Amino acid sequence: MATIDRTDARILRALCEFPRASGVQLAGLVAMARNTVQARLGRWETEGLLAPFDRRVRPRDLGFPLRAYIAVVVDQHRLEEVVDQLDGIPEVLEAVGISGIADLQLLVAAADADDLYRIAGYILAVPGVERTTVSVVMHEAIPYRMLPLIDRLAGQNEPG
Repeated sequence: MATIDRTDARILRALCEFPRASGVQLAGLVAMARNTVQARLGRWETEGLLAPFDRRVRPRDLGFPLRAYIAVVVDQHRLEEVVDQLDGIPEVLEAVGISGIADLQLLVAAADADDLYRIAGYILAVPGVERTTVSVVMHEAIPYRMLPLIDRLAGQNEPG
């Protein structure tokens, strides 16, 4: 069930376009009462609906221009322990449980190929990791995005 409604989506859309807008400015952009906008922003803050600010920082700007996806096969009896260990590797940007031939899919950032080799070694050394498959990101065809979904919810981009 969605926790963001059409009104929220309109405010989010404006924030995407003008991320530094104040509550008063946002109210003007979306033609809503300032109190409505402020209440929505307050609810998002309280409920933690927006991702942390660090999600906006690109790894390349921190000196990690190489990204790779690493599929990890794990001893199922040690899955939670493996995830706890992977969480301690700073270069692991994301870990998701997946179905198929692997159990986890990791997104990692590295300074270069040698650094990626080092990171892959750390991952393989985690007790419970049975094997990995590394796929280097060659080109970002469609960057991570939310705006098309926000636009759809706001009624600005109905599917045709």
